Amino acid sequence: MFVVVLSHLFRKNFIGITLFPFIFLRDPKLKENKTLINHETIHIIQQVELLVIPFYIWYLTEYLFRLIQYKNQHKAYRNISFEREAYANEKNPNYLKERKFYNFLKYI
Repeated sequence: MFVVVLSHLFRKNFIGITLFPFIFLRDPKLKENKTLINHETIHIIQQVELLVIPFYIWYLTEYLFRLIQYKNQHKAYRNISFEREAYANEKNPNYLKERKFYNFLKYI
């Protein structure tokens, strides 16, 4: 995992994104944000589990389904199973040590 700061690529409402094996952040100070780094690291593990490309296909498909379901971009994003798992566990520093394989399925 590599953490990279690319402030000019982010819109106001985005602070980070994970594209295996990189975590891209808007601001260098965010490197110290343990909750954010844990959240993005959960996404790294999810991507590895699904062999990267299928993760992105699933993520986009689920986002589009949720967008139809909720008719709201933010609500659709927050209800993607991968995001639900990451947000639910981002404050637990031990989560990745305890996490079961394919645990995001519990959040569908």
